[in-house]
Amino acid sequence: MQNLKILNSKEVKRILGFLEKQFGYTKKLDYAFLINNKNKIYLINKGIADISLENLRINSLGLYFGEMNDSEIRLSIEGSQLIGNQCTKNILELNEAEAKDWLKGIDLEKESDNRAYLLLKYNNDFLGCGKSINNRLLNFVPKNRRLKVSS
Repeated sequence: MQNLKILNSKEVKRILGFLEKQFGYTKKLDYAFLINNKNKIYLINKGIADISLENLRINSLGLYFGEMNDSEIRLSIEGSQLIGNQCTKNILELNEAEAKDWLKGIDLEKESDNRAYLLLKYNNDFLGCGKSINNRLLNFVPKNRRLKVSS
């Protein structure tokens, strides 16, 4: 069983459609798109097409861009940093205290009228994606990437 698949142009267009619908991102990404069996999307140089992945058992390759389900995409920290400056909607500005809490892995209490993934921004930095549900912003910062809380 192959764990990683190179996406064709139709599948890439679907991802770009999600990016436009959710975040107002309308540019092209000049990368090859890969997806694993957990729907995690990776970006890599298009030269990957010259390599046969058939006999390789790998789960990831390249930059982790985000995770996709049937109706939306959740960007990784790097994914948000890669496209965030060209996005036009669903961007939430955080203050310094909120940004620190977010990077510690803490959910934020934020009023929001939509149940959507939001790009989180502090000053000029994008900090990833959070899911807004019932005035709460769900945190997806992986445990191994969180700021350590000193005691």
